[in-house]
Amino acid sequence: MILNEQELINAICLHIAERKQIQPTQVQVQLMWDEELGFSAEVTAEGRNQYLIEANMKEAIERYMLTQYDRRVFRSEIELDVEDEMFAIIREE
Repeated sequence: MILNEQELINAICLHIAERKQIQPTQVQVQLMWDEELGFSAEVTAEGRNQYLIEANMKEAIERYMLTQYDRRVFRSEIELDVEDEMFAIIREE
């Protein structure tokens, strides 16, 4: 299964909103990839910025897969990649 860039953003928005007890529409996400630093996301919520590293992003994807697709996946089954846009590959193990 592949999650496109918009679904990654949705996953992070839902995750942050749940943790901060706010609406997902109050969360803004900018996905980033750097050759040396890898995958990350800049999140703005309640007027504050925070950065998520790849492990945090995968945690958000885990929750998203459970709540939106009713599928329990683990971080070892999630691979982030980027071509024209960022996406996640969910492997079946």
